[in-house]
Amino acid sequence: MNGRRALAIAGLAALLLVGCAARLLVGHAGPDGALTFGLPSETIAPLRVGAIASAAAAGMCLGLSGLLLQALLRNPLAAPFILGLSAGAGLATTIAAWFSGAIAAIGLAWLANSLAGTVGALAVLAIVAALGRRSGVLDPLTLILAGTVISTICGALTLLVQSLMPPSTRGDSWTWFMGQVPEIPDWPLVWVAVALVALCAVVATRLGDELDAASTTDDEATSLGVSLGRLRIVLFTGAGALAAASVALCGPIAFVGFVAPHLARGLMGSRHGALAVASPLAGAAILVWADALRQGIDFGAGRLPIGVLTALLGGPVFLSIMRRSRVRTGGWSC
Repeated sequence: MNGRRALAIAGLAALLLVGCAARLLVGHAGPDGALTFGLPSETIAPLRVGAIASAAAAGMCLGLSGLLLQALLRNPLAAPFILGLSAGAGLATTIAAWFSGAIAAIGLAWLANSLAGTVGALAVLAIVAALGRRSGVLDPLTLILAGTVISTICGALTLLVQSLMPPSTRGDSWTWFMGQVPEIPDWPLVWVAVALVALCAVVATRLGDELDAASTTDDEATSLGVSLGRLRIVLFTGAGALAAASVALCGPIAFVGFVAPHLARGLMGSRHGALAVASPLAGAAILVWADALRQGIDFGAGRLPIGVLTALLGGPVFLSIMRRSRVRTGGWSC
């Protein structure tokens, strides 16, 4: 790893650590919920640490999932939320939660939700990839349109399932659907997500040269000895599982999986071996900072949902990159 990449990774790690410190120190106090800055009490500190762990784990999952999707589809606009993976995982997780009474009784609800979310994310990715072909070739604009439509359908079905839930659980489900960073996380799920990120990052790092070659055309990649079929199965499975883990932790979160790989790529270039380390760090830093920032945003009805904030901040970035891609290529292809 050259000096520029090492410096970029160190910078992203420092950005994450400063974000963790900000989230630990920023809080609310008093009956009016006034913003405070300082060390939390012994009762509040575990809640803030739980929020940091949830945001960091989900952000890492989203950052790496976005990188794998962009490599899989050769599309700089690809991301779990944009292509509907988050919505598919959310729908499957909501359905699992609807039927999880017996599973929760034996303490394995987190496992059922994770498995259901993975199936939902992979199913949506398969559908979007099938619909996103034009003349047998993946077309960037068609992929985005297909992902948007499938995401809308999954979102509508999620709302339908939520409306059928008992009133006692419907409120929590609605809050989760808008994205939330739990202060009391499901710790087994947090550790599963971290382990999944570590596994996928190691695999992506080892396959870095193949991912670089796969960024070219199929013929060029094959001529360089890349087994595209095997590589796409690995990327397909990894991206779906990571997206599902992030949804199980914090609900559907918009644009973190899109912005994080672009931030990492802007800092250290396009070599996928290094990006597999930098993208999870960037995703964790973005989500932890977003959670720290939203502590100071209160419109009188509680703090702004994290999914709303990331959508408001990430949407303009997506439009900017899409416009640059269009201008650079003279059309909508990326």
